[in-house]
Amino acid sequence: MIPFLDLHKINARFEGEFKNSFKDFLDSGYYILGNQVTRFESLFSDYCGTKHCVGVANGLDALRLILEGYKHLGNMKTGDEVIVASNTFIATIIAIKQAGLTPILAEADAETFNFDVDKLPTYITKKTKAIMPVHLYGQIANMDTIQALAGLHDLLVIEDAAQAHGAEYLNKKKAGNLGDAAGFSFYPSKNLGALGDGGAVTTNNDALAKAIKMFRNYGTSTKYVNEVLGLNSRLDEIQAAFLSIKLTSLDADNSRRQKIALRYIAEITNPKITMPKYKGTPDHVFHLFVVQVDDRASFIAHLTENKVGHLIHYPIAPHQQKALPELKDLSFPVAEDLHNHVVSIPMSPVMTEDQVSEIIAVINRY
Repeated sequence: MIPFLDLHKINARFEGEFKNSFKDFLDSGYYILGNQVTRFESLFSDYCGTKHCVGVANGLDALRLILEGYKHLGNMKTGDEVIVASNTFIATIIAIKQAGLTPILAEADAETFNFDVDKLPTYITKKTKAIMPVHLYGQIANMDTIQALAGLHDLLVIEDAAQAHGAEYLNKKKAGNLGDAAGFSFYPSKNLGALGDGGAVTTNNDALAKAIKMFRNYGTSTKYVNEVLGLNSRLDEIQAAFLSIKLTSLDADNSRRQKIALRYIAEITNPKITMPKYKGTPDHVFHLFVVQVDDRASFIAHLTENKVGHLIHYPIAPHQQKALPELKDLSFPVAEDLHNHVVSIPMSPVMTEDQVSEIIAVINRY
């Protein structure tokens, strides 16, 4: 069996360092917002090229806290609109709603899985205050067009970079440094994954970083002085320590993912499979490798029979989820088609060449 993702094998490479860092953590006697969080925040902001990184509990909170921070600073108010991808994971939309804002879903592009930027202007109204591009599956959205549109309408650009750690845009800037602020997830399966939950905000805005630090810790500026109604959303010390260790291997791991992607694209020649478009550029780090197939059920049965792991990201479009009944009458034909036909095949920096060859052979036999 070739697993979809072998997290144990990924993390086993760091086991000795993890054990040492855990001993240091125990010996320190400091468990919340200590030196390990501060250290990781510094390392990750340097890596992304931003002035600030604020560690939080998870990726959903990262996005929500950005929005809460902007509301606190007066850039947004309850009910304002945020344009977001119609084919994203639901957490992106939950963050907008939890912050008291209104998600405006935008149609997807069938080739890139990101915004259809040609249609993006049609979603802007007088209530629009931000565009939230999602770098879905690890591919950076068309940020030049998005930034130009945002500049024309005086809108904030907030990246959902939860799947794009280390991806580098055409201007040589990394995901997390392509907008006004960005939210990251360090869920274990991410390219930079913790051994539990975790998240972070990156930004170059001093006031926003200060506000998010306040909001993540009950709304306190100093101990027991609560200026706003905040959250309890802090990156854990031990997860921060683990992330600092794994960050040193992120670029090499992303390079390995890109090489596997190039093999898939070059060697999977089955006409029943629609492959993603990729030419080896650094703007895609393949958190997921997603193909499209007309008869998904039969394709999945074939993969299962041949012991190749797989998942569907994501089987139900957000506007069709029971949790979002107010969106049920919307229609996004491209996004809906993607949700009905996408399949994620194994992608991991610890996959062997033999495993990659076997997956290619199995898919070509379908």
